[in-house]
Amino acid sequence: MSVRVGALRVVIIGASGRMGLSLLRLLPQFPQFRLHAAVVGPQSGSLGRDTGELAGVGRSGIQLGADLEGALPGAALALAFSTALAAPRQVSLCAAARVPLLLGTTGLGAQMEPIAALAAERIPLLIAPNTSLGATVLQDLARRAAAALGVGFDLRVQDTHHRDKADAPSGTALALGCAVSQARGGPGDAVLYTSVRGGDVVGEHVVEFLGQGERLRLSHTATDRGIFAHGALRAGLWLTRQKPGMHHMADIFNEK
Repeated sequence: MSVRVGALRVVIIGASGRMGLSLLRLLPQFPQFRLHAAVVGPQSGSLGRDTGELAGVGRSGIQLGADLEGALPGAALALAFSTALAAPRQVSLCAAARVPLLLGTTGLGAQMEPIAALAAERIPLLIAPNTSLGATVLQDLARRAAAALGVGFDLRVQDTHHRDKADAPSGTALALGCAVSQARGGPGDAVLYTSVRGGDVVGEHVVEFLGQGERLRLSHTATDRGIFAHGALRAGLWLTRQKPGMHHMADIFNEK
């Protein structure tokens, strides 16, 4: 494996999952990065395997391990796509090691808010339920539409995903609902959520504004899981240049 001189060292957390494998496959296309470590759960059947062989991109010489605390020293960035249960510890360890973190895990719940607030005082932290660039733009468009249309329109958010997705509504659906509710100054429970689970659907999100005599429909469909990895790596590169604080996917579009 060739070493990229001067490249930023990245730690991938949850490396044997769908997103972790996508990141491992796409990482060679980002010469600004090189893999520093890949972390999985202590019970993972992938422990000890070569990351490149697992991802199907050729031997890398880096094995999957379970020691996140030991993997962080020397890293410039951590990308976490693991479980909601493991997220608080991951955020705390990254903050202690002063390693910027992009947390793409969904279903976090309110328990993450105080932990994230404390971590953001020490590191750049980006929590993103969806790292697709298109889905990020969808959220901005939905927010603008909600502000323009006001309370005369009913709100509906629908998400469709593969049969194995556990959380419903999805983290992206909830983020969309929160965005449109806040934009028009209404309560969050004014949004109707519907979720469909089946097949191998990568992801589809629809925001509808239902009015008298008209309906506005905004949607985003993901057909390739690689778009999430691409967005995460682009956002991660941006995050390494930021000051400590809480950041959002939409912020990456503001950089000149």
